[in-house]
Amino acid sequence: MYSEHELVCIAKRDNNSKRSYLVVNRLQGKHIPVEASKAFLMFNELALQLKRTYKDEKLLVIGFAETATAIGSAISEVLDCFYIHTTREELPGVDFLYFSEDHSHAAQQKLAAGEIDRLEGCIDRVIFVEDEITTGNTILNIIKLLKKHYPWIRRYSAASILNGMNCKDLLTYESNKIQLHYLVKTDNSHYHTEAERCDAGGRYFICTDFNDVSDDNLNNDLNKVFKDYNFNEYKFNILPVNPRKLVHSRDYTAAVNLLWENIKKDIELSRFNTVLVLGTEEFMYPALFTAKKLEESGISTRCHSTTRSPINVSENADYPFHTRYELKSFYDSNRITYIYNIDKYDCVLIITDSSGNLQQGVKSLVQALAVNGITTIYMVRWC
Repeated sequence: MYSEHELVCIAKRDNNSKRSYLVVNRLQGKHIPVEASKAFLMFNELALQLKRTYKDEKLLVIGFAETATAIGSAISEVLDCFYIHTTREELPGVDFLYFSEDHSHAAQQKLAAGEIDRLEGCIDRVIFVEDEITTGNTILNIIKLLKKHYPWIRRYSAASILNGMNCKDLLTYESNKIQLHYLVKTDNSHYHTEAERCDAGGRYFICTDFNDVSDDNLNNDLNKVFKDYNFNEYKFNILPVNPRKLVHSRDYTAAVNLLWENIKKDIELSRFNTVLVLGTEEFMYPALFTAKKLEESGISTRCHSTTRSPINVSENADYPFHTRYELKSFYDSNRITYIYNIDKYDCVLIITDSSGNLQQGVKSLVQALAVNGITTIYMVRWC
């Protein structure tokens, strides 16, 4: 069992009037670097709770982007069921259902609608998976849409690591016969006050001007762009297994295993004492899975991911974030993303499913790593 103190730390959102605080899970492996084995232990505890409850039902798990995509993947693997996660990315030729996440910095979410049509008669229940549920309104928004478009889906549940819903919100779920599952019940009443204590006096790095990386020609081969670095790119054609569309957990797990086998075969990571594995935005699970495998092989490994979330940082030792690096997104060079609390590692392994022109995104991330003296960098592209 976990406690609120063990899992929860509160950060201050940067310039967000809708909700000033961000509930950060210390073990999730999204914003804070973590030993991946600890993240999987936590995910599995929630998954086993669901497996006991729904052992006789056919399930669809829906994870929420961007922070709960890995939790949803891990839970669907244990449940051996269908999986899809919401997205904010564009998918050519895909029809979407759109819904809102009102408190977020990027409020619009979407779900690949046509994919769920394939499941009529194949599932008994939809389980939504989140890292943290505060009011439950986002899940209610998407349930309304699903009931309208897929009336044959009769049963809904929501699972999260943390649940901060008040009595009124809990009664709303009970009246709508939406079952709730969670590991830790939290009290959100003091979170706003706690977030406001942040003095925003941490270290902020803008890694989008590229002044510290040689070669101005972004159209060159990446190995030439980063000639000052031991930078190596690998491309493994794992797609079309893409959880932004419908997948079965067995197929996704097999694809992630294949990714790990390719990495193990082609990249000699055993020569490093410390390795950081980085996922990109929604693409978290393969990075965590790979980090867990490296940890099991005896390498000191940490894992986290880039994020769209702008969070204030502070030098206060009790505050969770001390350094912030502003980056260009791997998926859209006009979008700003962030990464926090980078330490010194012998090697960094970036794992991404960006299939487009990502030179600017990579270049900004390399600049952030260079601030910490990291010059040995591998990048693996899923597609």
